[in-house]
Amino acid sequence: MRWDNLNDTADDATTARNALFSAESVTTRTFETPEFAGITFHEIRARSIVNRVPGASRMPFEWTVNPYRGCSHACVYCFARKTHSYLDLDTGLGFDSQIVVKVNAPELLRKRLASARWHGEHIAMGTNVDCYQRAEGRYALMPGIITALTEHANPFSILTKGTLILRDLPLLAEAARVTRVGVSVSVGFTDETLWRTVEPGTPAPARRLDVVRRLGERGLDCGVLMAPVIPYLGDSPEQLEATVRAVAEAGATSVTPLVLHLRPGAREWFMSWLAREHPRLVGPYRRLYGDGAYAPTWYQRRITRQVHELARAYGMGERRAAAWRAEENGGGGRRGGTEDGASRTARERVAPPHAPEHTRGPEPAGPTQLSLL
Repeated sequence: MRWDNLNDTADDATTARNALFSAESVTTRTFETPEFAGITFHEIRARSIVNRVPGASRMPFEWTVNPYRGCSHACVYCFARKTHSYLDLDTGLGFDSQIVVKVNAPELLRKRLASARWHGEHIAMGTNVDCYQRAEGRYALMPGIITALTEHANPFSILTKGTLILRDLPLLAEAARVTRVGVSVSVGFTDETLWRTVEPGTPAPARRLDVVRRLGERGLDCGVLMAPVIPYLGDSPEQLEATVRAVAEAGATSVTPLVLHLRPGAREWFMSWLAREHPRLVGPYRRLYGDGAYAPTWYQRRITRQVHELARAYGMGERRAAAWRAEENGGGGRRGGTEDGASRTARERVAPPHAPEHTRGPEPAGPTQLSLL
């Protein structure tokens, strides 16, 4: 496997040749406990942990920390699948079950933050794979990472689908007293049937929304990244309204929709799943996405506009979350009004989500969305 760039014992010449990762430099483990059944962990001592975001990215942050590669959440749409191929690992089942663990992540971060060349820039986590996936329950890397950031008063943000973040609530609260801390929870939909099929390794949407509620109770603002909105499966007016209503009831400070995108690696795995589970949708998906990774702009804008209108109807603002934003944002107050009134207003204001399958249609005015890395 081409892992030398991750290894703190490899010399520069070896890394440049991209040679195989030596067997003695990685520890491979399996555990018999039910939560880790079928999962293999590759423990490595990484050479670096703070990564610069590519200049072409439209992300609102420049630096990331990712203590894991691969993810047991097993989301069929995960855009990060392609990264497993960089290590000669399978991007399908291998991505779900072969987890690379950077066991020295906290000490590497502490060293980088103490460097004279580091100037306290914002660090985003959970931007590639979830830093609170099941492996974190075993390896507990995040407490050391959060503590290091707190000691240096370094601003950071976390995006997660994992409920394990609640374990670190005291650390997050302490960090928020000395620096800017942003937390976003990913909840693309509340439909449990859809959840079980496309996100089989994640906590249920209701449990994730409880994370939002619990963070708010501790005085930590938490936004929701409504991602992904899945065309033809999770984008009906009723589904969008149910999700935004649940997000508002959980006390989220913002909601930012993101339409499913299918970059290489993720596209092949998702389309294979779609052909098996929803064969009638293969044609519509090919027409909607063409040969590209992203749904057309008119569709993205329509979904964004619908979600923002629903958010306003339920008394939520559209302000930017700490690490995720739309290109255009708007105002709004705290949640208020009755549920019936909000629901009635939303139904009256929201247009149907689909243009006819045979046409891309005109692009309505409204905000577009960011892509992920």
